[in-house]
Amino acid sequence: MKSKVGVAEECVARIPDGATIMMGGFGMCGIPENMVRLLVDHGAKDLTIISNNAGVEDFGIGLLINNDQVKRMISTYVGENRNLEKAMLDGTIEVDLIPQGTFAERIRAAGAGIAGFYTPTGVGTVVEEGKEKRVFDGREYLLELPLGAEFAFIKAWRGDEHGNLVFRRTARNFHPMMAAAAETTFVEVEELVKPGQLDADLIHTPGIFVDAIFQGEVYEKRIEKRVYR
Repeated sequence: MKSKVGVAEECVARIPDGATIMMGGFGMCGIPENMVRLLVDHGAKDLTIISNNAGVEDFGIGLLINNDQVKRMISTYVGENRNLEKAMLDGTIEVDLIPQGTFAERIRAAGAGIAGFYTPTGVGTVVEEGKEKRVFDGREYLLELPLGAEFAFIKAWRGDEHGNLVFRRTARNFHPMMAAAAETTFVEVEELVKPGQLDADLIHTPGIFVDAIFQGEVYEKRIEKRVYR
């Protein structure tokens, strides 16, 4: 198999203005820190970011928002980033809020080649506006369409030179489905190993979904919200 080891700067340099990018992570857990910082330096504008949320004001996707690079956010929650909340209310960033389970399943559907699915989530709310509605066994369901992207920024714990990935606990979150749903997937890992060093039975995402992989240089791994007893 061909090595998929790439150069971080060269991967991010391929992002054009107006691109749609999926970014894995939940809050600040498992976010592609290095690629986000490089994307800020790269300066691509009018981006659509598909991510569970936008983290905080001074880290992760928040850096892109502060740099006026984001045109649209497709997320499930924006409550921890006051700058995004303000931009949403001011109308400077378009925000599509999607129920979290629907968000995950739409991405999974895109990666699996499924044309759509029906869910009861959102019936009777603003979520149903403009969507097809059907009744199954006496219950109303909404038709939801797959959610894909041009690029995915994925962060894994370990990966090999063929692109096979292992995630660590909660940091797995949306990464596997996003890797499958994007046209081009770039991966940063904490540890890049030689082929054969990963247990084949423990691989979460096979290399067929990965276009380039590299080892990240700096990981802050911030805590989003500290709670004291």
